[in-house]
Amino acid sequence: MDNINKQIKQLRKKARLTQVEFSKRSGVGLRFLRELEQGKATVRLDKVNKVLEFLGYHLELKKNESEFLDKFSAGKIQ
Repeated sequence: MDNINKQIKQLRKKARLTQVEFSKRSGVGLRFLRELEQGKATVRLDKVNKVLEFLGYHLELKKNESEFLDKFSAGKIQ
């Protein structure tokens, strides 16, 4: 979450929007936006997606093959 929150905050500032303006325009609450930008670990993914969609971004899952294979080979994943 640490990387996402920093990027969202940076994009909001680049758009020259305050947290209040951004929350209204993106359709999420101000409290949620503040918690998101502060890196709260338990934010709702649907709202994160709403913020990202407003910014023109999306989340994408990518498997880190080497890390998975290393753990699998070490017997940590079965």
